Amino acid sequence: MKSGGGRPILRMIVVRLGLGLFTLLVISVLIFLAVSLLPGDIAQQVLGQSATPETVAAFRRELGLDQPLALRYLTWIGGVLTGDFGHSLANGRPVSELLAARLGNTLFLAAYAAAIAIPLAVLLGLLTALWRGSWFDRLANTLTLSAISFPEFFIAYILMFWLSVHMGWLPSIADPGAAPDLLDMLRRALLPAMTLVLVVTAHMMRMTRAAVLNVLAEPYITMARLKGASRWRTITRHALPNALAPISNVIAINIAWLITGVVIVEVVFVYPGLGQLMVDSVTNRDMPVVQACALIFACVYILLNLLADVLAIATNPRLLHPR
Repeated sequence: MKSGGGRPILRMIVVRLGLGLFTLLVISVLIFLAVSLLPGDIAQQVLGQSATPETVAAFRRELGLDQPLALRYLTWIGGVLTGDFGHSLANGRPVSELLAARLGNTLFLAAYAAAIAIPLAVLLGLLTALWRGSWFDRLANTLTLSAISFPEFFIAYILMFWLSVHMGWLPSIADPGAAPDLLDMLRRALLPAMTLVLVVTAHMMRMTRAAVLNVLAEPYITMARLKGASRWRTITRHALPNALAPISNVIAINIAWLITGVVIVEVVFVYPGLGQLMVDSVTNRDMPVVQACALIFACVYILLNLLADVLAIATNPRLLHPR
């Protein structure tokens, strides 16, 4: 009986992976349809109003816009599966080159913010659970609720005004330049990273606090306290390991948001990431780049949500030790 205990977990993980792939396929169709159904003629807008009908028709054939919608989608998704995202309409460069140049910057910013936010959120969550009902708990909850209530661009402009314009400590533009060193990159990206940290730390801290407090209500925690274990030891040695499933889930979801939700922050601080590239491409009607950016954001978000689901399943004591 015990030897088959891992089969339900494996089955659930396989089902989650299948649903994730199906969701990604549906999203790719929606992205392609949304871009294809935008008003106006892309070929006409790229060539300008002075272009002759013959030139526009030839350009439409070159882009494949004269083909049926289903065939265009199959051609596009087939190229994506082989790493070919097409060519930019703005400069003719391969879209994969543009993505490679910007994706690293976005991942760096997300990793920078996550390296600060995750340990800070877990520590604050443990402390607020330890001192539940104290002034520290009330203050932390008030500040986190305020951070959640404000939109990212508002927090970004407040930090920019205070730390850059008023105090002059940090640059307001986060462009790292052509070949910066690591310390210069960390300094220039600190303002956008702080903006992201303030947004995601609140959610992770509150989930950590709620998960730990939920575990603290279990009978075995009461037994540990009766045996003389301190409150801090009870939380770190008994409550936290059993609360890892919801905590890891919310951490994975917030990391997904860090990567996919940086568009506004990158635009505010002129940070050369994937979000800034997507906004610029929308302005220029560079549809191949817009499709590629949207698909990458969707893929990262779905994969990290799948990771959160798998972690929640793999760390579930009821599934690991079935009776």
